[in-house]
Amino acid sequence: MDQKFVIIGMVLMAGTTYIIRMLPLAFFKKKIENQWIQDFFYYIPYCVLAAMTFPAIFTSISSNEALEGTAVQHITAAVVATIVSMILAWRKRGLVTVATFGVLAAIATEWLWKYLG
Repeated sequence: MDQKFVIIGMVLMAGTTYIIRMLPLAFFKKKIENQWIQDFFYYIPYCVLAAMTFPAIFTSISSNEALEGTAVQHITAAVVATIVSMILAWRKRGLVTVATFGVLAAIATEWLWKYLG
């Protein structure tokens, strides 16, 4: 990948992140009292993370994997990892714990497909 493309992408992502975090500070000078707005701002990062991550889970296989017949294995691993992650998140575990156990669940599922399937 072209280094100029990567640098431009990083600058655009940093700018977008900065704008999203800076706008509420610029518009709201005093403490926000409205509970609905407080909840809205509290859950925005989680919703954005879910919106970016969830579709990528199921579209991460390549066309070569689909042709080789390993797509079912990868999709099964993605589903298992998603379920494990959702259960841990529901039980209010931290982000690092949820991500770690999601990855471990995907690896374990892939291993089971490879050696037991």
